[in-house]
Amino acid sequence: MNKQPPKGSEARKRKDPPTSGNTSSAQQSKHASPTGQQSNARSHKRAKLQDARTIRTQASDAALKDGELDLQAFLSAREFEIRALEASMRKSKAASTTRAFQKVPRDMRRRTASHNVKRVPKRLRARAAKEMAEDNTPTVDARKRRPRTTRARIRAETAKRLRLLADRKRKKRAKQAASNAEDQEGAADVDAATSRPTVHTRAARPKIRRNVPNEPPKPKSKFRKRQLDKTWLPTHLWHAKRARMTEPKDPLWRFAIPLTPNDKCYRPTHRASGDKGAVVWDMSYMSTIGLYGSTEGIGRVLVSLGLPQHLFTDKKHQRWRSGLRKQSGMLSKERKGVRKDIGPATIIWNPVSTPDDTAEGPSKAPRRQQRQVFLRVHPSCFFELFNELAVLVKAQTPQLYVEDLRFEIGSIELVGPGSTEALLSILHPYYGKAESEEQHAKIFKSLVGVTNPASLAPGALLAFSIMDPRLRHPPKRVQAGDEDVSALETLTRWPVAENIKPHGLFDRSTRFQAGVLPTQKSLDRRKGSGTPGMELGITARDSPIPIILFASRPASGGQAQGSWTLMAPWKCILPIWYNLVRVPLSSGGNPRLGGLNELRQVAFEQGVPWFPGDYLGTDAGAEWELEQRAKRRADWERRPKGKRVAWDSLDLGAGRKGEVGDGLACDVEHLFGLPKDEPLPKKGAEEEIVASGAEADQMEVDKPKDAETATGSKSKTENVQQLVSRQPLSQIHRISLSAFSALVDPEKRTTLPTPPAHLIVTVTLTFVGRGVAGPCARIYRLPTRNPIVVLPSTQAEVPATPSQPGDAVLSPLPTDLRDQWLSRLGGAKAGLQNGSRVHPPPQRIPAGADMATRKKLVAESILNPTGGPLPWPWESAQTKGNKTDIGGQHPLCPGEEDLVGFVTTGAFCLADGKGKAIGSLAVAKALEAMDFAKEKGRPSEGRLCVVRNAGESVGWLAKWEVV
Repeated sequence: MNKQPPKGSEARKRKDPPTSGNTSSAQQSKHASPTGQQSNARSHKRAKLQDARTIRTQASDAALKDGELDLQAFLSAREFEIRALEASMRKSKAASTTRAFQKVPRDMRRRTASHNVKRVPKRLRARAAKEMAEDNTPTVDARKRRPRTTRARIRAETAKRLRLLADRKRKKRAKQAASNAEDQEGAADVDAATSRPTVHTRAARPKIRRNVPNEPPKPKSKFRKRQLDKTWLPTHLWHAKRARMTEPKDPLWRFAIPLTPNDKCYRPTHRASGDKGAVVWDMSYMSTIGLYGSTEGIGRVLVSLGLPQHLFTDKKHQRWRSGLRKQSGMLSKERKGVRKDIGPATIIWNPVSTPDDTAEGPSKAPRRQQRQVFLRVHPSCFFELFNELAVLVKAQTPQLYVEDLRFEIGSIELVGPGSTEALLSILHPYYGKAESEEQHAKIFKSLVGVTNPASLAPGALLAFSIMDPRLRHPPKRVQAGDEDVSALETLTRWPVAENIKPHGLFDRSTRFQAGVLPTQKSLDRRKGSGTPGMELGITARDSPIPIILFASRPASGGQAQGSWTLMAPWKCILPIWYNLVRVPLSSGGNPRLGGLNELRQVAFEQGVPWFPGDYLGTDAGAEWELEQRAKRRADWERRPKGKRVAWDSLDLGAGRKGEVGDGLACDVEHLFGLPKDEPLPKKGAEEEIVASGAEADQMEVDKPKDAETATGSKSKTENVQQLVSRQPLSQIHRISLSAFSALVDPEKRTTLPTPPAHLIVTVTLTFVGRGVAGPCARIYRLPTRNPIVVLPSTQAEVPATPSQPGDAVLSPLPTDLRDQWLSRLGGAKAGLQNGSRVHPPPQRIPAGADMATRKKLVAESILNPTGGPLPWPWESAQTKGNKTDIGGQHPLCPGEEDLVGFVTTGAFCLADGKGKAIGSLAVAKALEAMDFAKEKGRPSEGRLCVVRNAGESVGWLAKWEVV
C-alpha cells in the first residue's frame, strides 16, 4: 500500500527522501546491497546539488492591484528574489561543484591526480581523499603495493625493519627521559637544559684559501648522500618539484641543474622573452673568481689572458676600471706561440672610495693601490682558467692571489620586457632613518617604465644593498606613475659616478653577515604581532644584502631584448627567488621559470652563440661535443635496425653513397683530415685514467698537499680534461670576428702573421627560402671550380681526395651545379638568364588548341611536370638513382671538397619565422669561397652556402654571417 504524501507537499520543490515506515522496510534496508546504498547516496547528492542551483522566485501577479502597479508589493517581491539569489550562491559555493584536483592550475595538473591524492598539493589532499571516498574512486596507495621484484622486496623489508628500529629507539629515549624527569627536581628545567644548548654560537665563517679551489659547502645530513658527486643550487628543492633535473648520477659541470620546466614552455618562453612577461633562471652554477693585488699587476694578468691592451690605457674605458661598468670578453691562453680560447668572462672592478675634499690631493694616495676584481665564467672552463690564473699570479711582483668564490656568490638572470618591473617589485634599498639612500639605489628606483635593459648604457652596472625580500612579502605590482621623464633623464645622464663607494659584495664580512638570515618562523611571529597588511620594519637582526646588478645586450644588436644579472651572496639567493617568481606583472601572470634548454633557446633566437655548445674551438666546447656524440651514439644504437638511419646506404646523388664523416657528430676532424678521436670514458671510469705525463702545451701548477682533499671531485674533472686535451678535437682553434675581418682582404692577408692551422670561425646561418637545419648538419660552399677527380666509395666516410690515382674517375656532378643553386635566389638577384633554371617552366596550352590537344597537354603536365622529354616506361627517382638531381625537385649537394663546416645549433626560429642555425666554418675554405666570388665580380655570393642535415640528401640554400 502506497503511503500518502503529507499535507502541503505540493508546495515543495521535490519530494522528501523515502522513510522506513514499517518493520519489513527496515529489514529490507538492513539487507540491501551496497550498490543500492551507493545509488541512494548519489541520488541524494544529486538532489542536493539541484537544490543548491535552483533559485526560488515569486510570481509578480501580487504586485498588480486592479491593473495598477503596487510599488510596495513589487519591491517586496524583488527583495525575496534577491535574498534567494544570495542564498543560492552561498549554497552553490559550498556544494562542491569542482573536484580538488581541478583547483590546481591547468598547466600543473597531473593525469594521476584524479585517483592519487599525493598528486595534489597538501592543502587539498584531505578534500581529495574525501571526494574519492564518496565517489568510490579506486585510489592508489604505494604502501599497499606488493613488491614485484626481488630487489624491491628486499628494500621494502629493510625499510620496515629500520622503521621498527627507529620506533623502538624513540620509545626508549622517551621512557628514559620520563624516568630522569621523575628522579630529579625541576624536571621541566632539566628537560629544557638537556634539549637546548645554553650558549648560542654563531655559525663559523667559511674559510677561503688562496690560489686553491675550495670545496662546496657542507650540506645538511638529510641530503648529504645525494650531493657526494655534485652540488645543489640554492633553489634546488624548489626546482626539483617543477622542472626536469639532470640525472642524479650524471650531473652537469658538477651541479644539479634544471634542464626544462615540467609544462610545455617553448612558445611561452619565446613570448615571455620578447613580447610580454619575463623569464628567470637560477644561474648560481656560474663560477666567480676573485683576483686581488695591485692595479698594474692585475692589468698585466688580464692582458696575458687575452684582453686588449687599450682597455687599460684609453680614457674611454676609465669607467670600467673605476668599477662603474662591466666588461665582457673572450679569455685565452698562449701555448707554443698560439692563443687558445678558454671561454667568455664578465670582469668587474671594485671601485675605490672617492677622496674627501679635505685631502691635500692625489699625491697622498698610495702609489701601489690594492684593487679587487671579479671574473664570472662558465663552470665548464672554471678549472682551466683557475689553473692559468694560479700560474700567472705567481709570476707577478708584488705577488697577486686568487680566490675561489663559486659557493660564496650566486646569481639570477632575467630577460624580457617585464624583467625590470619584476626587480623593482622585490629589490627594496636598505637604509635607515639616519642614513641617506645610496646613489645607485636611487638610480635603480628611477627605472620604472624601462622595458628593455639593452636601452641602458653599455655595460651598465649598479651596486647597492637591499633588505630581506621576505619583509615585503607578498610582492606588489609596481605602479607606473609620472616616472617616464625621470627614467629618460636617468638613461641620458646615468649619474653613477657620484659618491662612489666600494661594492659591498666584495667584502667577505658583509657577505657573511648577509647570509645569517632570520628564520621564517621569527618573521611570521613579527607579522602576527602587528596589524594585518602592515609592512615589517628593519630591525638590528635584519642585515643588509649586498648585490651587484648589471645589464647585458645581445651581440647581434638591433631591437633584441637585453638581460639583467643579479649577483648576491649564495645564501641570499633563495629568499630573493621565492619573491621573484611570485611578482604580479602588469602584463599579467608571473615571471616564467627557465631551464638550460630555455637559456639555449633565447640565445639561439637572438643569434648569440651559446657557450660551450657553439664554441668547438675551446676545450670546454670539445668536451661538450664529445659528450653529445656519446649520447647520440647511445640513442642511435638503442633503436632497432629498421628504425635508425643507415649511414652507409645514404644516397647523395650522382652515384655517391654514404654519409660524409660521422653522421652523429660535428666531424671537424674529418674536415681537417685529423685522426679519429677516442671516446670519453663512461661514468665511474674516470679513476682508471692514468695521466701519461703533462703535454707539451700544458703547464703544471704547484699545489699544496691539502688541495687534493679540498677538491673532492676535482681530480676526476682534471683527468677528463687531460683526456680531452689529448683528443684531435683539441687541435682546433677559433678566431674572433675582428681577426676574421682582417683576413678577408687578400692584400692585407699577406702582411699579417701566419695564422695557426685548423682555424674555425663561428657563424649564423639564415636560410634564403625553405629549410630547417638541425645539429650535425653539413655546410657546403657553392662549387668554386669544375668537378674534380674524386674516389667513388660505398663507405660511410668518403675521402675528399683519392688515395690512389689509378682508382680515380671523373666526378659525375653537373657542370652547372653552381648556377643551379644560384637560381634559387631568383634570376634578378643571381644575374642569370631564365634558361639556367634547374627545370624549365611548364608548357602552356595554346589558345586555339582543340579538345584532343588540350587533353594530351594536360596529361603530359600531370605525368611530367618538369616539361622535359617523357620517357617510357616512366623512371622513378629510385630507378634513376638521383643522377642529376634529388627527386626531380632539388639540385645535388656539392662534393666533399666543398664541405666547409658543421651546424652546432639549428631549428625553426620563432623570432625570424623561418629556419636558422649557428655553426662553425673552416676559415681557409671560407676565404677561398669569398676570393672566388670576388674574382667573378659578385662578392655577395661568397657568403652563400648549402646546408644538408645529417642522414638526408636534400640541401637548402643559406647565407652565413660571422658573429
